[in-house]
Amino acid sequence: MLLYVATALYILIGGFIVIRLLLNGMRPTKTLAWLFAIFTIPVGGIFLYLMLGRNRRKNKLFELKHTPKVASYIAKAIHQYSPITKKEFEEHHKIISLITKNSYFAPCTGNDVKLLKNGEATFRAIFDALKSAEHFIHLEYYIFEEGKLTTDLFNLFQKKIKEGVTVKILYDGIGSMSLSKKYIRQLQNIGVEIHKFLPIKFGKFLSSINYRNHRKIIVIDGKTAFTGGINVSDKYIKGDTDLGVWYDIHLQLKGPVVQSLQAIFAMDWYMVSKEDSILDTSCFYTYKKENGSTVQIVHSGPDSDFSATQQMYFSMINEAKEYIYITNPYIIPGESILDALKVASMSGVDVRILLSEKSDNVIVKWCIRSYFEGLLQAGVKIYLFPEGFIHSKTIVVDTTISSVGTTNLDIRSFEQNYEVNAVIYDDTFALALKDDFLKDIKNSTQLDFNTFMQRPWSQKLKEGFAKIFSPVL
Repeated sequence: MLLYVATALYILIGGFIVIRLLLNGMRPTKTLAWLFAIFTIPVGGIFLYLMLGRNRRKNKLFELKHTPKVASYIAKAIHQYSPITKKEFEEHHKIISLITKNSYFAPCTGNDVKLLKNGEATFRAIFDALKSAEHFIHLEYYIFEEGKLTTDLFNLFQKKIKEGVTVKILYDGIGSMSLSKKYIRQLQNIGVEIHKFLPIKFGKFLSSINYRNHRKIIVIDGKTAFTGGINVSDKYIKGDTDLGVWYDIHLQLKGPVVQSLQAIFAMDWYMVSKEDSILDTSCFYTYKKENGSTVQIVHSGPDSDFSATQQMYFSMINEAKEYIYITNPYIIPGESILDALKVASMSGVDVRILLSEKSDNVIVKWCIRSYFEGLLQAGVKIYLFPEGFIHSKTIVVDTTISSVGTTNLDIRSFEQNYEVNAVIYDDTFALALKDDFLKDIKNSTQLDFNTFMQRPWSQKLKEGFAKIFSPVL
C-alpha cells in the first residue's frame, strides 16, 4: 500500500513539474533533458530539478528591485551622473541602450579609472583607500577567506570604527563557507555590521544553494570604489600549493560611477538585512574628473528579467570590427556566446582567448576543453598560460570599449550568480588592457587545430562527459 501511495505521489509531483517546465518556456533541449531526468532517475531527478532546474526569471527569487523605495533610490543615484557626449553615445548606442535597460545605470563621464593588475597592487590600493575613510566602508565579496589579509583588515576596521567610520560587510554563504564563527564574532564585537548572503538554511536549501553572490565590491565614503575579479584571499598574494599564484585584474574607480556600485551594494544589503536606512542618498558624493573616462556598470542575477552580463558580452562581440581579446578562467559559454565568437572569427575579426593551462576543478577543466575544437575550427586563437592561475575576467574590443568585472564566460555566471562588470568607453584604457593581453600571450602556448584534433580518445571522452554538467558548473 505504501509503495502505491509513494508512486502516486511521485507521479503527481512529476506531473506538476512537467506543467511548470512547459509554462516556463525553457529551451526545448533543456526542457527535454529535465523531463528525461525526472522520469528516469527515481526521486533524484525531481530533487535535482528543484535544486538546479527552476527558472528564477519566471519565478522571481526577490522582488525588491520593483519596490517604490528601491526605485526611488536608483533614480536618485542616476541623477548624480555626468551625461556623456553625443559622439560617445552614437559610437556605442546599442550596447549603452542595452545595459541601461537591463541594469538601470546609464554611462557617466568624468571618472578616474585605474587598472590594478594582480593581488599585490590591488590590495595596496585598497588598504591605502580604506585608511582614508571618514564616513563609511562597504565591502561585498564572494570569497572572504581568513589569512593575513583578513587579519590586516580586522586591525584596520578596529581603528576606523574608533574614528567613527561605519563598516558593513556582505559575504556569500557558499564562497565564504570557510569563514569561522570566531572571526565573525570578532568583527561584530568591534562594531562591524556583517551579513551572510543567501545562507544555507534548512527549509530553504533547494531555493538558495544554486544562487550565489559572486560580486566583489568596495565603496568608501561614496568617493572611491573597487571591483573586478579579486577576492579577499591570500592566494592572490602568495598563491596556493596546487595552482601557484592567482593572477587577476581589478579596478579602482573615482567619480560619478561610484554611485552605481554603491547602489548595487545598498540593494544587496537591503535584500539581506531588510534595513532601509542603507537607501540613504546622503552617502552620494559629487566628483567629476576633467577629461575623465566614461564608465557604465552592468549587473545581473537570478532575479533579473534578462541575463544582462551575457547580453553585454554578446553585444560587445557583435560590435567588433577588428579584434576581440578575452581573458577568462572559465570558458563554458552557452550556445549564443559560442556562436557569436565563431561568427565573429569567420567574418574576419581577430578573436583571441587567454586562459590558464591549469584549472581549480577537474570536471570544469575538461568541460572547458570540450569547446576548444569548435572554436579552433572557426579560427578562434586560444592561448594557455602555463604558470599559476589566471582568474581575470576581461574583454577588450577594437581599442574603443572594454570590460573588467566578476563575470565568468560560463552559464553559471550568466544565469545563476549575482555579478557586476564595469564597461569602459575609453580608448586609452582599452589600449592598456590590450597591451597587457598581448604581453601575456607571449608567455603562453597557442593551440593548433590540427594538433588538437590528434588528442587521445580518452581526452575526448572526458570532455564529452564533463560537458554534460555545463549548465551547473
